[in-house]
Amino acid sequence: MEAIVTTADSFRAAVEKRDLGALDALFAEDIRFYSPVKFTPFVGKPLVMGLFGVLLRTFEEFRYIGRLTGTAETSADGQDTDAEILLFRATAAGKQIHGIDMLQFDEAGLIKEFTVMVRPQSAVQALGEAVLTGLVADGLVPAAAER
Repeated sequence: MEAIVTTADSFRAAVEKRDLGALDALFAEDIRFYSPVKFTPFVGKPLVMGLFGVLLRTFEEFRYIGRLTGTAETSADGQDTDAEILLFRATAAGKQIHGIDMLQFDEAGLIKEFTVMVRPQSAVQALGEAVLTGLVADGLVPAAAER
């Protein structure tokens, strides 16, 4: 019997390989990315792909350590969707990070909402600064961007 490969499996493999092309195929065009350091979401595949380019350069020693499956209400429209939470550990800017990636899927199985939660606070601050620097360097946000 063949194992079924889910979108979450493909996402995890793409992140572990740092394969942006594989990630692109998994995101809905109108994906919303909720960051732990920015109040409003990043919206749309082009901006989220740019953000992932920065994230994949910023995280060191990134590894997924667990997985939870269920359903969750989306932030955008309040609809229940299939969801997976991937627990991770990493280092960024010299800080140890514990976090989760919550993936919520559309009817086609693409990722339509992506929420990241990170602890401790010192890691959130270090990660936010490193990502903002990368976004500015890549021309994705202006230098005076508010978080």
